[in-house]
Amino acid sequence: MTENVWTRWPSPEALGRVGVSRPRRLLGWGARILMAAVFLWGAFRSSHVHLWGALAGAVGVVVVTATAWGFFRTTLAHRLVPSLGLFAVLFGVAGAAQAGSLHVPALVIWCACGIVALERLPLAAAMPLTAIALAAFAVADDDRWITTVVTTIGLALAGYVLRLDAEARGNAQRLLAQERAARVAEAESAALGERARIAREIHDVLAHSLSAQLVHLETARLLIERGADRDRILERVVAARGMARDGLDETRQALSALRGELTPLEDFLSQLVAANAGAEVTVSGERRQLPAEASQAVRRVAQEALTNVRKHAPGAKVRLRLDYGEHQVVLDVRDSGGTPGDLAGAGGGYGLLGMRERAELLGGSLEAGPHEEGFAVTLKVPV
Repeated sequence: MTENVWTRWPSPEALGRVGVSRPRRLLGWGARILMAAVFLWGAFRSSHVHLWGALAGAVGVVVVTATAWGFFRTTLAHRLVPSLGLFAVLFGVAGAAQAGSLHVPALVIWCACGIVALERLPLAAAMPLTAIALAAFAVADDDRWITTVVTTIGLALAGYVLRLDAEARGNAQRLLAQERAARVAEAESAALGERARIAREIHDVLAHSLSAQLVHLETARLLIERGADRDRILERVVAARGMARDGLDETRQALSALRGELTPLEDFLSQLVAANAGAEVTVSGERRQLPAEASQAVRRVAQEALTNVRKHAPGAKVRLRLDYGEHQVVLDVRDSGGTPGDLAGAGGGYGLLGMRERAELLGGSLEAGPHEEGFAVTLKVPV
């Protein structure tokens, strides 16, 4: 709903001092000092430097200053009745000054009242008050009528221009505050996103490492239950220890990757298949540097797929194919199938689900399911 322009107050930002340049503040103080000097000069001039006239002028300056300060505070707080009351006090001081033959101070007060009313009050209240103040000025002014008319119109325009200028400054301050709030919210969102990214990386590393350890430890348990010889059991325990060590190394690598310290993806896949007997990797397309998130997704999917092969089809041959397309990178992992191992039911089965969620966050996809020979995992990530 649009606010009524006649009853709308100037914004607090427009009425306040925030955003006012130092030269403008100095100009404002200069104008106040000049008005006080004119008031005192009028008192001295009218009383021929009489003591009582000087005293009256000093008291008038104090009253006008205190009342003007109160008027500025009440208008800043958008309190109409107190503002009108203080305006009436200023008007009364000007009338008393005119009655006491302080002609110049009265004119100055009426001019100031006409300007500040138009600058700081709602238009419905400002326009009649400005009209009254400037009418009093016109009646009391003893210049030629054309000069008085031009001066009156100029004062009204000055008050309205000051109002527009203050509103423009207030709008600028509000936009600046909104921009700062947006930047703070953006920084907080980025921080939360970075925390989520770190948590996802650490989770994926630990899930892969612990899953691989579980394979070997569960095998060791089954060997113990079947009364297998010590060397076979020790082999599995040593392998689990190696997986724990590798998990720590992968955690360090993940943290390095978050800092942008990634090893080439082709080298990583080569090292990965070298540690898995019966696995091979081929790379096609124009090789290039991938974004950190896309590169991490390919690495984690490759690790998870090989872990699942060891768990569900031990001894199967695995083919990894990395294809650099024009707009996406595709990782395809296929195994030759085999007899399900004793650990086919081990683990929670959340690895591929996590990988699929990671791919979808990047705008890609992950498909996993049986194919002609064994099982296939295909990751597509836009780059």
